Amino acid sequence: MHGPPDISRRHLLGGSLALLGAAASGCAIPVGLGSSQTRVQYWHFLGASDGIIMNNMVNAFAAQAPEIFVEENVLAWGEPYYTKIAMAGSGGRSPDLATFHLARLAGIGAGEILDPVNERLLEEVGLRGSDFSPPIWERAHIDGVLYAIPLDAHPMVQYYNTDICDKAGLLGSDGKLRPTNGVDELVEQLTKAKEVMGGKPPLAFDSLGLGTVGPWRVWWSLYPQSGGTLLSDDGTTITIDDAKALEVLRFMQRLGKEGLCDWHTDYGASVANFTNGQAAFLWNGDWETIGLKDRETPFSMTRFPAVFGTGSAQADCHAFVLPHQRDRDPEVERATYEFIAYLVKNSAEWAVAGHVPAYLPTLELPEYLALEPQSEYRSVITEVALDPQVWFAGSASRLWIEFGEAFSPVISGERTPEEGLAAAKASLNRLLSAPNPFPDEKRP
Repeated sequence: MHGPPDISRRHLLGGSLALLGAAASGCAIPVGLGSSQTRVQYWHFLGASDGIIMNNMVNAFAAQAPEIFVEENVLAWGEPYYTKIAMAGSGGRSPDLATFHLARLAGIGAGEILDPVNERLLEEVGLRGSDFSPPIWERAHIDGVLYAIPLDAHPMVQYYNTDICDKAGLLGSDGKLRPTNGVDELVEQLTKAKEVMGGKPPLAFDSLGLGTVGPWRVWWSLYPQSGGTLLSDDGTTITIDDAKALEVLRFMQRLGKEGLCDWHTDYGASVANFTNGQAAFLWNGDWETIGLKDRETPFSMTRFPAVFGTGSAQADCHAFVLPHQRDRDPEVERATYEFIAYLVKNSAEWAVAGHVPAYLPTLELPEYLALEPQSEYRSVITEVALDPQVWFAGSASRLWIEFGEAFSPVISGERTPEEGLAAAKASLNRLLSAPNPFPDEKRP
């Protein structure tokens, strides 16, 4: 989950005021439609820098393919967006294309609200499954059927203040943060930063507040590093390894208890603290990149720390889906796939906002590798910790919020790790017993 940050985008402002106005009202971006053009209706929830970049890419596609008109409709981010997709898809009167969070795929009614991807057309426009991150491509399928075309992953990353880290002796000769491995090395790194900051907590992340999801993001980055799982493959049985889960929660509580993280901060305060040099490190999704550059914070980025084994990091993915239509026009369908292929193949431009392209050939392009610090954490694309395939998971979901509520008091010391895990399990049991609000039957 992430909402659009309230920040300026000086170097991305071409046409941005019109875009942001449209985003606020949920209306289409006004572009003329010629009588000979094929119209593709495209819905998305992308705001701020994401929205500006997407609008630029739509306009670039229009210049390359003048015979196709993409009607870009920007809707409100979060739960309202998925409700509108569900209503449109169940009625068969949908847009031709929509942006989706991949973690939402399993619960949205694949086969009822969403149509399968036409893999023949996908290959005809030059997109093959072997060119995508394997775990992400696998997650784009439901029961062996492809329902989404991945665009990116937006993982948890580690932002670091280069000035503070330099003073603490944490940078290598290349000016980049020396990587840590395991609990002790990470704690030592944080302690050195704390010392040069005069005892202030060096680490910030979204740990407190109504609807906080930071504790979930941190836990779901660290817990899978040791092989921990949440649910069985069919999404019906809790498979949490208590020992591994508690090891992570005890570490998270240690961060708060030893003053290594500021457990008083909500999302906005955590970003503000890092922006203003009040924190040496920020654990967050990759989407704050442009805002920090605009505000001239001395920073860089790297992968989320490897603490309990692998370097996995919590992530969701933007993807393209085809909301159900009763009768899909073949000409419009072909144009839709051409548009998807353009966006995926040009995802180096999309990566400017911080997201890691899911299309592997992009990761080797000179224009992508030249992006600093965006290309620094690209290797995480094959080690993303994705949500379980259940209806209550994914961005803006009950799973994130309820686990955040269970774990936030653990960080502050108001709840023991054992109590936090018990609260999380109780929430998970309630969610498992609740009915899926989206249709699960398949169309004949």
